[in-house]
Amino acid sequence: MQEAVSIIHNRKVMRGMQHLPEGDNLPAVILFHGFTGTKLEPHQLFLKISRALEAKGVASFRFDFLGSGESDGEFKDMTVSGELDEARTIFNYVKSHPAIDPGQITVLGFSMGGLLASLLAGELQDAIDKLILLAPAATIARSARKIEENAPYIASHDAYDNGGNLVGKKFIDEVKALEVWDLASKYAKEVLLIHGTDDKAVPVEASLMYVEKCYQDKAVLHTIDGADHTFNRFQWEMEVIEDVSKFMLN
Repeated sequence: MQEAVSIIHNRKVMRGMQHLPEGDNLPAVILFHGFTGTKLEPHQLFLKISRALEAKGVASFRFDFLGSGESDGEFKDMTVSGELDEARTIFNYVKSHPAIDPGQITVLGFSMGGLLASLLAGELQDAIDKLILLAPAATIARSARKIEENAPYIASHDAYDNGGNLVGKKFIDEVKALEVWDLASKYAKEVLLIHGTDDKAVPVEASLMYVEKCYQDKAVLHTIDGADHTFNRFQWEMEVIEDVSKFMLN
């Protein structure tokens, strides 16, 4: 069953979807979208992952972070620390859901959502059963510097105009100082990383760095030959969905 759901965070509404197979004590996956993304993601990738998991008896939950998609808030107010706080609220909602086994919650993140997932896993550690990172944006500081250098600055909003999305200066400053590896490396359970070899937005070296600096032999890295950042072909998309499904059922 797929249904809309809303939760409150700091008196603002985060809107999402939950996919619940029949039964109780269900394993669950929480999906975190990327920078400027939504709970659907390109070519409905998150929806397709959720439906594939539901067919195999796995529940899933996908929300728009505040300032993104249909949730309350303004994108210019978005920060990594703010979205990490929202991610905790989402996790606590799923953990307390009556149909979910609180010991079988996996976190999946795409791009900046992958960065957030790795940070949340490092913080919550054993509370997260498994971790899945799709093209995780560990090199996001580079992207932030490019925005700072190339996008027009809008003084009245203290933000940069990044293709119509106002990116707050607070976000830029915070990202440039973020210590990703120290935080992420505290997670010690199973990790699946999936990355396209022709990803121009987040190079595949980001996933290689996660393996080297954080997860070592606890991680499996699947590179998809020729794939771009958003796995923007049917074959690449199917590989992602198959890998995620197999990892969840292993």
